[in-house]
Amino acid sequence: MNCGRGPAATVRCRHCPANITAAPGARAVQCMQCTRVTRVPGCGRPRPGMPLVPRLQPSPSFGGGCGKKRAVLIGIKYAGRCGSELKGPINDVKCMRYLLTERFGFPNDCVLILTDEETNKCRLPTKNNIRMAMHWLVQGCSSGDSLVFQFSGMGAQVPDDDGDECDGMDEAICPMDSFHQGPILDDEINEAIVRPLVQGVKLHAIVDACHSATVLDLPYQCVMSKTTGCLTWADQRTTAGACKGPSGGKAVLISGSSNGKSRPTNMLPEPCATIGAMTHSFIKALECEPRTTYGRLLSSMKNTMRQGGACNLQGPVGSSIRKVANFSGVEEPHMSSAERFDIDRTPFCM
Repeated sequence: MNCGRGPAATVRCRHCPANITAAPGARAVQCMQCTRVTRVPGCGRPRPGMPLVPRLQPSPSFGGGCGKKRAVLIGIKYAGRCGSELKGPINDVKCMRYLLTERFGFPNDCVLILTDEETNKCRLPTKNNIRMAMHWLVQGCSSGDSLVFQFSGMGAQVPDDDGDECDGMDEAICPMDSFHQGPILDDEINEAIVRPLVQGVKLHAIVDACHSATVLDLPYQCVMSKTTGCLTWADQRTTAGACKGPSGGKAVLISGSSNGKSRPTNMLPEPCATIGAMTHSFIKALECEPRTTYGRLLSSMKNTMRQGGACNLQGPVGSSIRKVANFSGVEEPHMSSAERFDIDRTPFCM
């Protein structure tokens, strides 16, 4: 199997009878028939010392400021793809942008948006553009920087090939061209936006997608202790896994535990503006209690998701949204981190 710059490869989907064409170098590819992901045989991890993610330098038209607060917001609805168009990701991005700029002081020109409704080709959420956006987010980061990475869209799982996953599965996000170029695996995301973080830099990632609970490959996962009933940190590292922590910085992922099945939480008739359930719960929790801790944030998100109901977010974007849709099948929010900290006392701040 040619994994370099050669002709495209054809692989058999491991979930259905379809044949899939994978772009040269793709480690996995998404099936257009069943939307599930298959690893490309012979395309394992690069040799030691070789990067998983090509360092793609953004073109001048890519844009993006270089302030101390920067964000990459990605929303993909996959219009016209296999009848699997999602109804919430674009509004997820719009609401998140409002939250960051109006509540947390992120400059507008430092919030980079990639959606499949963009007319600028550099802002379409293709695999290469997402890689460039991730590079832009962390490039030249220094102490005091606050970075945000948001993704709303499809997630996927594929069998792990290097023994660094406790459950034997790599997780991934699916770009708009994932059916040919393949998804972006958690190993790649970790190398792109976690490991470059230097001392004094903090990254928050908010991922509203199925199979996203550990999509940044962070070593510690927040769980409820069976003995004390309190939130605690579980070490997710394996003996075979390489160190995947940042270079002194901090990284926190807020994501979802799901079964990968779409399950609307509200059955209002279409057409109707929609937002993703996990994104809605995150923004709503911060609107209700702007000065909160990580523990209270997670608890508030869980309560909001269990209650369901119509969207009632503030702001010009939120006020136009009526429906909360669980497009990712998220059952409850999860939190993972590059390091242990007191989740009940540490203030949440972006």
